[in-house]
Amino acid sequence: MQPLIDHARSFRERSTERPEEFAQLAQGQSPQVLFITCSDSRVVPALITGARPGELFELRTAGNIVPPYVSGQPTSEAATVEYAVEVLGVSDIIVCGHSHCGAVGALVRGDDLTAVPAVRDWLAHSTSRPEGAVADPAVAEAVKNHVLTQLLRLRSYPCVEKRLAGGQIRLHGWFYEVHTGTVLSHDVASDTFQTL
Repeated sequence: MQPLIDHARSFRERSTERPEEFAQLAQGQSPQVLFITCSDSRVVPALITGARPGELFELRTAGNIVPPYVSGQPTSEAATVEYAVEVLGVSDIIVCGHSHCGAVGALVRGDDLTAVPAVRDWLAHSTSRPEGAVADPAVAEAVKNHVLTQLLRLRSYPCVEKRLAGGQIRLHGWFYEVHTGTVLSHDVASDTFQTL
C-alpha cells in the first residue's frame, strides 16, 4: 500500500508540470469511447490503449458483464452506458475481456461459489455459461464467446439500439492476453478475433 500512497502524494507535483492539461480537465469531459472491461487488477485500460485523462469513459464489472436491460429496474451498469451514449455522446463502445478471467473461468468450470454469494448471484443473474474448454487456464475461447454475448446485450439497450440504427455508434469486442499484452479484436466479417 505504501508505494501507492507515495505515488499519490507525488502525483500533484508531477501534475503541476502540465498545468494547462489538468486545468482543462476541470472544464468537463468529452471521451469518445466507453470502455467496458473486467474489474481485474491486471487489466488497465489506459495502459492498454495509451489513453490520457478524459479520453476513456470506463465501466468495470466482475467479468466485464453487461447485465440485461430491464426497463424500470435501473442498474449502475445501465446508467453508465446511458450516460456515456446520451450525455457524453461516445462514438465507440469497446467490450474488453481478458485471458485468465476468474469470473468466466468460474462459469465455465461450474465452480462452487457459495463462499462468495454476491459473486455467485451476480454471475447467475447476469450472464449465461459461455462455451469454452474447461481445461484451458486462460479460458480464451470462453472469454471471447462471453465478449460477444455482452455485445449482444448492449444492442438491447434502447440508447445503444437507437444510435446503432442511426449509424452514430460502433461496437467493438476485444480480447486482452494478460500474459503477452496482445489485444485481439473481433472481426465481424470472419467472425474471428484477430490481432489489432
